[in-house]
Amino acid sequence: MSILVTGGAGYIGSHMVHALVDAGERVVVLDNLSTGFRRAVADGATLVVGDTGDQALVSRLIAEHGVEAIIHFAASIVVPESVAQPLKYYRNNTANSRSMIECAVTGGVKHFIFSSTAAVYGNPARVPVGEDDTPAPMSPYGSSKLMTETMLRDAGVAHGLGHVILRYFNVAGADPLLRTGQSTRDATHLIKVAVETALGQRTKIDVFGTDYPTRDGTCVRDYIHVTDLVAAHADALRHLRGGGAPATFNCGYGRGFSVLEVIDTVKRVAGVDFRVDLAPRRPGDPAEIVAASDRIRERLGWQPRYDDLGVIVEHALAWQRKLSAIGAA
Repeated sequence: MSILVTGGAGYIGSHMVHALVDAGERVVVLDNLSTGFRRAVADGATLVVGDTGDQALVSRLIAEHGVEAIIHFAASIVVPESVAQPLKYYRNNTANSRSMIECAVTGGVKHFIFSSTAAVYGNPARVPVGEDDTPAPMSPYGSSKLMTETMLRDAGVAHGLGHVILRYFNVAGADPLLRTGQSTRDATHLIKVAVETALGQRTKIDVFGTDYPTRDGTCVRDYIHVTDLVAAHADALRHLRGGGAPATFNCGYGRGFSVLEVIDTVKRVAGVDFRVDLAPRRPGDPAEIVAASDRIRERLGWQPRYDDLGVIVEHALAWQRKLSAIGAA
């Protein structure tokens, strides 16, 4: 039996593959390498280059490798791009996920773990936002993920597909052993951009919107270390293997930091100052979104180890320095 990880050559997926290989699991990675990297895939995992929408390929992998569980990371993830190119997101995130779910059902896969997003909540009526609060996505990215959640729940009811939906808040940091990290060029993640600016790889960082109804006027987000997020997936897999019921969980720490607070933390940890420009708001950005994370802690026993913004930034800086040293930044 094996685990199929889609997007396993990407940022979060590659951390998951390392964790699974470390745990002695048989892992098959499906990635089209549009944003992922061969070098990010852990030794011991099988990499297949292809698309999640290729049902013939996915069905063959399930059959040939005896896939017991699918962890589905592969997706397009840039909110402003989704506003400009919505059909791309409904193809990559929704239509391809539908194909994956159908292949899982017809192939007899027992467990399915889906990477969803806090973007399904939009601009929540309360903070922190809980899993039972009404979704109201503000972008095609959030809508594309919410549609997949609905399909997965319906498939669970109709076909008995065991599943867990994990709604990620803002993922950052890198593997503490520096085996993998955020390697995508021209990334839009705040901590990644701020780290690159601190290291002189960008001339400045833009802050999009300073008139939000928050403590300093900039957006507030809940930042989670990628290693803690991967641990949540491991807990979800253990839950499903133990006969646990389908469930949806937030993945965040339950406290938020503003854009300016994150930038100040990067400056402090890096020990350098850098240029910060103020810019207009971007479409699709909610003012404040922070996770209510009691459910995942109570039901899955999730215990984060890196709940410290300074540590998250330290690991992101260390990874960026490593990329620069190998000429990959």
